[in-house]
Amino acid sequence: MKLEGKVVVVTGGANGIGCALSRRFAAEGARGVVVADLEIASAKEVAAEIGGLAVKTDVSRDTDIKALVEQATAAYGRIDLFCSNAGIGGIVGGTEVPNQEWQKIWDINVMAHVYAARAVLPAMLARGEGYLLQTVSAAGLLTQIGSAPYSVTKHAAMAFAEWLSITYGDAGIRISALCPQGVRTRMLGEFDHRATDFLRETALSPEEVAEAVVRGIADERFLILPHPEVDEYFRRKGDDYERWLRGMRRLQAKIVEGAK
Repeated sequence: MKLEGKVVVVTGGANGIGCALSRRFAAEGARGVVVADLEIASAKEVAAEIGGLAVKTDVSRDTDIKALVEQATAAYGRIDLFCSNAGIGGIVGGTEVPNQEWQKIWDINVMAHVYAARAVLPAMLARGEGYLLQTVSAAGLLTQIGSAPYSVTKHAAMAFAEWLSITYGDAGIRISALCPQGVRTRMLGEFDHRATDFLRETALSPEEVAEAVVRGIADERFLILPHPEVDEYFRRKGDDYERWLRGMRRLQAKIVEGAK
């Protein structure tokens, strides 16, 4: 899909990857860019910079995403590309993580994608075209050492993106799953350093991720992998699951030992 003349919505658009996407889409000639974020002051700054529209949005609330879609449609007439980008991370632990923390990350990292699809698909299907970009993570293809909630929710987000592509791909709906590894954003700083030092070594800038997204959307690729090594890791996982698990256990042991 060419971005010129298109109307785009970006959740989590005030910072990090979302901010870089909003700016890049505007630079590519998008007719309208809607910057959606809970941090409305920052969203307004980005929107003012690119001539877009800022909308305060809590993506964990179905009603907020529905209202976002209604405002974007009222302002620009349609939505061509919805980037479900907002997400959270940094929750360390597994079974000991409190239920409310599991629910919070589930609502933001998984249900927000469901709410977005629910809100935009009817109009897209009626037109016979539309695009959903879902920011997942390399953790959705691999895993996240140290954080079960992040890993589990990103796997679920990937599964939903796959389901959407299978279900609606022949109806003119294009789906892309953005799966970066480390990115120099606020979120990377929230993770336990012991588990993410190796991610920082190869971390990309948000602008580099946005460049990969533009190329991926132009090719209408399902998987957008800004870090080429993720493709290799994913292939190794598929080729020999047992070997991959052993390798991940060794990596975990190395991280734990380094923290002593």
